[in-house]
Amino acid sequence: MNIGIIGLGLIGGCLGLDFRSQAYKVLGVSRQQSTCDIAVEKGVVDESSTSLELLATADLIFICTPIHLLVPTLEKLTPYLKPQAIVTDVGSVKGAIVANCSRLWPNFVGGHPMAGKTEQGINAAQLGLFVNTPYLITPLESTPHFAVKILTEIVEKLGCQIYYSSPEEHDRAVAWISHLPVMISTSLIQACAKEQDLNIRQLAENLASSGFRDTSRVGGGNPELGLMMAKYNRQALLISLTNYRQNLDEIIDYIAGEKWQELEKILVSSNQYRDNFIQ
Repeated sequence: MNIGIIGLGLIGGCLGLDFRSQAYKVLGVSRQQSTCDIAVEKGVVDESSTSLELLATADLIFICTPIHLLVPTLEKLTPYLKPQAIVTDVGSVKGAIVANCSRLWPNFVGGHPMAGKTEQGINAAQLGLFVNTPYLITPLESTPHFAVKILTEIVEKLGCQIYYSSPEEHDRAVAWISHLPVMISTSLIQACAKEQDLNIRQLAENLASSGFRDTSRVGGGNPELGLMMAKYNRQALLISLTNYRQNLDEIIDYIAGEKWQELEKILVSSNQYRDNFIQ
């Protein structure tokens, strides 16, 4: 089987390394020739090009571009595809993407590997990034069963934990555990930056350690990705943000009113419930 990858950044690069280590032939496409050259040099792909025509022999293609480029990329790709070729993506939003891509290509299967690193780009690619991480596959009722089956078999070889859901269920779920944290973390950083006393702000910067690093990490990540999360998953994100604001207002009320027992209940409950999310 020939596997194609469009977008040779971190995720595309990691996919390429993993698939080549399993003796698949990997064809890579990037907008920059320099990235193509690095991908071949690092052993991420067997062949690379800036032209989508390279993927005419690919059996399964992963589109690893930014969210807003997924649909336009598939539009340009379809003239080169074999009739039975399967196309998937790695985007963190599925509803609009899967609907539009499935209209363009019947053998499209939505996918979302939930793995990453702080570092970005082809030079950050590594073997084994997806081991023991969730990989969500989001077919429609009209998605061909053979396409879902083949994608599942290939993804299983990454060592990840596979889940299935509708695109809409995916977007609601990731709004809580991925998109909402980005916005909360962003607001935390902005609040700290707006401290008016420069001496206090400098002291806070000097004292910041693991707690601040952990809670601010995703807010200090790729701005383009955060914007695309908000733009393409707007409705689900607004629901989660509104719920979060209500909980924050409740905590403010408890502290302002010195309602320590109520605050303690929330802290105890959060301590216990967090284990359901962090395995």
